[in-house]
Amino acid sequence: MRFVNTLPLIFSLGVALGSAAAWALPSDREKPIRIQADSAELDDKQGVAVYRGDVVITQGTLKITGDTVTITRNQNGDIDVFTSQGNLAYYEQKPAVDKSIVKAYGRTIQYFSSNERIVLIDRAKVVQEGNTFEGEKIVYDTRRQIVNAGRATGTNVSAPRPRIDMVIQPKNKPGQQQ
Repeated sequence: MRFVNTLPLIFSLGVALGSAAAWALPSDREKPIRIQADSAELDDKQGVAVYRGDVVITQGTLKITGDTVTITRNQNGDIDVFTSQGNLAYYEQKPAVDKSIVKAYGRTIQYFSSNERIVLIDRAKVVQEGNTFEGEKIVYDTRRQIVNAGRATGTNVSAPRPRIDMVIQPKNKPGQQQ
């Protein structure tokens, strides 16, 4: 790989992160993107950017961390997939002003921008408002707001979990003390 001008990749990253709107405050898209890493390897011709070493990406309430974050673009130059890997990779974002932050963990976190799908693999966990959802693999279709969870077939996992584990907090009824 060769080092190249980072502007096209950073611009494309902004487009991709901004399209994660289902878990995002609308104002997040208008915020600047900050990428912090120990190193960056960018290949404009191949459409790949690899950030290594305690990578932290922020934009508004969005935060993505990992040991390595790889961003790939399609032939049109649009972000196709970003993949965060680590022990554990982390994703958080505030979905709405009146909602608490959604937190997601996994040894691998992939965001597919074309179909707005987030995949958490190996030690996958999603936490929001005290509710938790854990399994080997969690797939969240943000556009249709559908979650699928189960075994991570064809993938070596560090902590096999043959079953999913959910904890759903009771809703407070009007007039109840919190």
